[in-house]
Amino acid sequence: MKPIRLIAADELLYWLRSHLALGGVLIFMLLIIATSILNAVRINNEAHIRTHQQTESEETFLAQPDRHPHRMVHYGHYLFRTPTPLSIVDPGLDAVTGQSIFLEGHRQNTAMFAESAASADLGGLAWLNPAMVYQLFAPLIIIILGYGSVVREREASTLSSMLAIGITGRQLFAGKAFALIICTMFLLLPLALGGMLALSKGESIAAVFALLGIYFLYLVVWTLLTLFVSTLFKKRSTVMAAIIGVWLILCLVLPSIAVNFATGSKPLAGKIETDLKMLSDLRKLGDGHNANDPAFQKLRADLLKKHKVDRIEDLPINYRGIVAVEAEQKLTEVLNEYADSRMAIEAKQEDIISTYGALTPALAIVFASRSIAATDLAHYHRFQREAESVRFDFVQGLNRAHVEELSYQDDINRNKDEASWLRARVDASNWQVLDQFRFQAASVSQRTENALSSIGMLLAWLVISLVLLLWRTGKIKL
Repeated sequence: MKPIRLIAADELLYWLRSHLALGGVLIFMLLIIATSILNAVRINNEAHIRTHQQTESEETFLAQPDRHPHRMVHYGHYLFRTPTPLSIVDPGLDAVTGQSIFLEGHRQNTAMFAESAASADLGGLAWLNPAMVYQLFAPLIIIILGYGSVVREREASTLSSMLAIGITGRQLFAGKAFALIICTMFLLLPLALGGMLALSKGESIAAVFALLGIYFLYLVVWTLLTLFVSTLFKKRSTVMAAIIGVWLILCLVLPSIAVNFATGSKPLAGKIETDLKMLSDLRKLGDGHNANDPAFQKLRADLLKKHKVDRIEDLPINYRGIVAVEAEQKLTEVLNEYADSRMAIEAKQEDIISTYGALTPALAIVFASRSIAATDLAHYHRFQREAESVRFDFVQGLNRAHVEELSYQDDINRNKDEASWLRARVDASNWQVLDQFRFQAASVSQRTENALSSIGMLLAWLVISLVLLLWRTGKIKL
């Protein structure tokens, strides 16, 4: 172990004397600190704004005066997706997906208002965030530090002396790797600080450690890859060109190919095409605003038979409300079929892209990081499903008030005169069907489970890189 420690110490001292190494590390630290501060401020402001808007939306809904219950169905309600604590580190898809949904009867609206303020504030740097900096630029720092590990020893004629005194190739590379791993841990300090900030926002310590662990694993993979490439050539310029080429392919080229292949192999139908097809299916269900629609003849006959009356005017409940309940139930089933189909295709596209993690650790870390930070596609779909559950419950709650709190006669005569209009209102206490909504991330165990395949790919890259390095170091020559 002593030779390994001495080699590591010598490598660290060399980097401390190297202007290139110190400059690269300094630039990286300034970049990660700047993006961390900017992202933390932005996420904190967004969390405050969305929480305030959610509370205000609920209070506004509940403060509405006496109305016809179906007016409240169309008055609607907003839900806002509050950023998760670890979005301070990795905002994931939050920057490009909608943050709020308008809920109303008879339709499912898509999430809207993706954050665009950052683009205006930061221009071309709007896409930068701490996770992106670690995924793309931290490997470059490792490359700058480690690309000349062996070549430098050859050029300085120290490699022969080391081998002559009994230091093996594997001991040499173990010392070099140990020094790089120490630097890797230093590079992760800003990430640890971001994790501590997430802890103060309510994040689980297990999630923070999981995020730190996968980024440490990712950077160790790049450490081993850099050292492996450094054994293949005898000139520093050649090594640098080769490892930069590897970085370009793994971090930029293959991820782009993966995205293009996924969207091409699992195309998603356009919104207009989908809406037209969906409207065609919805027309077959009947018009819930028209109680005399032929689609509800059986419902009408069953109700008359059940209550042993001949006219709907004699029913003890409001037939128009019953039609609204039935129509919303059938309509929601169709809407959910289309929504589930769209989300299934999106999930398949993501699965295809994630499988490319077997070809590049850059994609493996992206999906693992987003899963742990709760900013992945699964959480976006979860928000959509939770929003639909809230929408259906509050609409059907209002429809039940339509059935039970408003007579059929008052309902059909509501446009006769002002007095009739006033009688066709129900008490505002019926608006209490709206429950408080606060979007929460899945449990740490669920998030970790979602990330397992990507973590497995990172581990596979680690093992393969280590095996390749051990194989090369066993054959090291002057």
